[in-house]
Amino acid sequence: MAFQGSLKELPLPDIVQLVSVSGKTGAFTLKGDGATGKIYLKGGQIVHAELGELWGEEAVYELAIWTEGDFVFTPGKEAEQTTIQKSNTNLLMEAARRIDEWQVLSKRIPSTSLVPVFTTQVATTSVSFTPGEWQLICKIDEPRSIDEIAAGLGMSPFDACKLLYGLLTSGLVSLRETLGADETDRLKKMTPAELETTAAGIHRHARELLGSHEKAADLESVYRMSKAEMDHGREVDAVLDLIRSEEKVVSGALGSSQSQTFLERVGALLRSA
Repeated sequence: MAFQGSLKELPLPDIVQLVSVSGKTGAFTLKGDGATGKIYLKGGQIVHAELGELWGEEAVYELAIWTEGDFVFTPGKEAEQTTIQKSNTNLLMEAARRIDEWQVLSKRIPSTSLVPVFTTQVATTSVSFTPGEWQLICKIDEPRSIDEIAAGLGMSPFDACKLLYGLLTSGLVSLRETLGADETDRLKKMTPAELETTAAGIHRHARELLGSHEKAADLESVYRMSKAEMDHGREVDAVLDLIRSEEKVVSGALGSSQSQTFLERVGALLRSA
């Protein structure tokens, strides 16, 4: 029989301990904020985990700091590979340490779906950066979320947040919203015809902002590509790609304030759909 519940009511380390003491074999499936992760147990021991590009121990640690989402444990489901050799005790001790650290980080970084952007202070401040901070700084590009930057650097979002925390504290970087979960969920519930109409509305807002700017031609290329992808069955993903790509064009042409205006208009469009 499957065992399921909410991470808001029961933290992941407690859930894993509850199941592992019985020596069960099976898989946890965790869903939250548009992401899905899995943790596999064999005879009560954690043997494999995955979350996006993360595998093994790092996937366990990243899932452990989730405070919201749902989980389902399916008995008897076995992992196809073993990527974790540590004991449950050592894994969960490290997970607990990271949870404590995340409580500090999350005061400035409430979500890894936020987008880091440079502040005007960058041009007037002289500071020294660690090699890790330089790596992160080189990846900051306004349409990229913390999750996307972390993936590009081949590190966990948690480690990216540790680097980002110092930049936020110094005032060199700030965070802004992308599309919220509600808006994304609305897209997922739309019919192909509704998605096509929505894509046209998104494109219209971008054109209105750029007007006669020379970069306006780039929007048309992005829109044509989006329509082609929609015709090939990538409806929702194509619209999300359209939003990211057109925001990047708007940002490059008019700056971050206008790209934020574009996102606000897109959000209003989706909420009214």
